[in-house]
Amino acid sequence: MYVPTQYKGPKVNGALPGPISQQFLSYQERFESTAITYPKNLPISIRKASGSFIEDMDGNVFIDMLSGAGVLCLGHGHPELISEAKNQLSVLTHGLDFPTETKHKFIEKILDLLPENIKDDMRIHFCGPTGSDAIETAIKIAKAHTGRREIISFHGAYHGCTHFTMSLTGLKAPKEQILNTVPGINFFPFPYCLRCPLGLNKSSCNINCIQYLENVLTDTHGGITCPAAVIIEPIQGEGGSIPANREFFQRLRQLTKRLDVPLIVDEIQTGIGRTGSWFAFEHYGIEPDMIVCSKALSGIGQPISVVLYHSKYVWKKGSHIGTFRGNQIAMACGIKNIEIMRRDDILGHVNRMSDISFKFLNKAISNNPVVGDIRGKGLMIGIEIVGPNDNHPNGVLAKQIQKKCLDNGLIVELGGRNDAIIRLLPPLNITEDVLLQGLQILSMAIND
Repeated sequence: MYVPTQYKGPKVNGALPGPISQQFLSYQERFESTAITYPKNLPISIRKASGSFIEDMDGNVFIDMLSGAGVLCLGHGHPELISEAKNQLSVLTHGLDFPTETKHKFIEKILDLLPENIKDDMRIHFCGPTGSDAIETAIKIAKAHTGRREIISFHGAYHGCTHFTMSLTGLKAPKEQILNTVPGINFFPFPYCLRCPLGLNKSSCNINCIQYLENVLTDTHGGITCPAAVIIEPIQGEGGSIPANREFFQRLRQLTKRLDVPLIVDEIQTGIGRTGSWFAFEHYGIEPDMIVCSKALSGIGQPISVVLYHSKYVWKKGSHIGTFRGNQIAMACGIKNIEIMRRDDILGHVNRMSDISFKFLNKAISNNPVVGDIRGKGLMIGIEIVGPNDNHPNGVLAKQIQKKCLDNGLIVELGGRNDAIIRLLPPLNITEDVLLQGLQILSMAIND
């Protein structure tokens, strides 16, 4: 497994942002959109990066447990991916939807990741360069096939920020300034057992969140006609790193099969090894009708998104197009990314690092009254920060912890209700030494 040697650990010299970073941040504030997000909580300007480390313009070095929002599954600047990108640049960069040798190999590699019992039934549709476009594609396939209009999504869901995918998303804030979101989208409880949306206790709830959905969809007076699709994240990412309950997911699959409703699984953040399997749905023993993938597909940050869908869904020529659906560099790097992950047993490594992470965190911080929950799967981990006296999600405390982490050389993201969940998305090939360095900084920031 490739381990870069440029950096051994984090190093922060003085207050952040440093003077050079501040110049770039000021320029950004002056000329870029006011909708920028990451530099608001992580005020640095990036000079370069290698492996699991980022260096800012002032020479400060940080352990990166954000990984480009989960895009860089093998970290920054993996030499084999860089070499593959360079080779492809001289062959073909942009291919629209024409068949190419690179595309052919990429399709083979992606389909081969699927469980044996479904791979022969699946087709692949190349979408625009973002996950949001792939989500829209999947919904269009479902609507075209079923002739129905209603969509089922879930509380806490995040599926994108285009006008349509924002409408599918549970987060209210971006909707408040946009009038007339897309109609026909219905939200139901997700099994967020720490804060049960139905006010029940996990030990005796009988998974009533799925029972409620079943009752509504089968009740002649339930108010919602049979939907065109149900869309769900196996583990809610931006919603707070919340894994779905296994029984909930299995009963949801049974319900959608019984009603002949396509089940769309959003694997944009969970796919390509993030949870210790190629796809997170594999942990639940279910077979989805469609799988949406993006983020880590290229392994190097080259934009690409696809929908894997059952061949029974047929739609017309030109039903969903896009100029940038033929990114040959992304496909070439995606091929190499999968080969590296197989060769280096990255899935096994993810599971080992996950065990180490949860054992460390449970020992170091679980008894702290500001820690409400430690959860996740693989290297997609969330720590819910709560008020020590009221146990409510406390975004103010979480932001203070995030700042302490940054000041000591660790980049983490916030998400979930009130932005109170510290989210860890390190590179999948992070070494145990670097991982433990980062977790130590995090635990000190929480326990301080």
